[in-house]
Amino acid sequence: MQYFTEEGDTHREVLEKVRIKYGESAQVVTQRTVRKGGFMGFFAREKVEMTGYVRQDTARESSNRIISLEEDKKKLLDSIQERTLQEVLTEIRSLKESIGTQRPGEDEHPTIVAVRELLDLNEFGEDYRESIIGRIKDGFSLSELDDFDDVCQSVIEWIGDGIAIATDRKGARPRILALIGPTGVGKTTTIAKLASVYRMGLKNMEPRNVRMISIDCYRIGAQAQITKYAEIMEVPISCVETEDDLRKTIAMYRDVDLILVDTIGNSPREAVKLAEMKQVLSACGNQAEVHLAVAATTKTADMIEIMRQFEPFRYESVVVTKLDETSHIGNVLTALSRARKPVSFVSDGQSVPDSIHRADPVRFLINLEGFEPNRPKLEERYAARPAGGKR
Repeated sequence: MQYFTEEGDTHREVLEKVRIKYGESAQVVTQRTVRKGGFMGFFAREKVEMTGYVRQDTARESSNRIISLEEDKKKLLDSIQERTLQEVLTEIRSLKESIGTQRPGEDEHPTIVAVRELLDLNEFGEDYRESIIGRIKDGFSLSELDDFDDVCQSVIEWIGDGIAIATDRKGARPRILALIGPTGVGKTTTIAKLASVYRMGLKNMEPRNVRMISIDCYRIGAQAQITKYAEIMEVPISCVETEDDLRKTIAMYRDVDLILVDTIGNSPREAVKLAEMKQVLSACGNQAEVHLAVAATTKTADMIEIMRQFEPFRYESVVVTKLDETSHIGNVLTALSRARKPVSFVSDGQSVPDSIHRADPVRFLINLEGFEPNRPKLEERYAARPAGGKR
């Protein structure tokens, strides 16, 4: 058996101690009042003392009960800690989601919000917009952001500086320029405009000895249209259908200055026809310049896809057509930036040859809706910039 002695201030307190430590089977044998503490017999306090015993099996059960109690307490504490940790993690996740779903413009300076809206109005892609916004945040202090016009002028210049301009390739003779692109972007009219400009020496160019070759012999009216243009401009033209025909015709024109090649319009999704056209154009040789014509009215995502699908042609620059049919040019500039291609010519109407121009940043910037470009300042800025690249 196990014997015990417990004491406390009151009878009830001692019984509680006995019950907790030894369980209900504990047997109290004696109970008495004792004096404890004090000094030299003075100031002692009365205590209740109990003695008794517990059978060995009962003592073991009591010990197990105490161990079990301690384990339960530990489990409870662990549960509380785990629950607290989970609550903290839940709070963190909630905060991350809140930050992740925060809409652009919230808690931003009004100038930044306004510029973002203008870029969106002009249909710039999201990556392009956020790149500009990032430059504003890095380049302007809070006090400088209060000058909205100054920020906008900087944004206009950043956009202009990002436009790469192609230059004429020199050296090879004849110079061969082939124009490719999807159906309906105005390739044939653009070829006629270029033929007129180069033949007559317009737009500050020297007059050239020009020839035209059309591969677009199947589309109804296409051959008649370009033939009519050729007659008016007095530019000889040949229509070919095969790679061999094209090679022979180019050889026949080997003594001219410039050969302009008009191609069949193809959907960028028609891989087989694109491959066939690429094979035909291979007759032009490695020295030929291939330019991709895209319409300014094309949606940003579609224009990016067109540039990607025509990449096997290894086109070196882009001709932007139908610029007069839209007031939003962010789609064009976003696609050019994404493809890292320069732009060579811009067409803004049906008039031959008046509505085609060498590309320059100003021609795009003056079409920015909602901005107020300082044209004389921009013309001075980009007149000093060498063509063919970015500042």
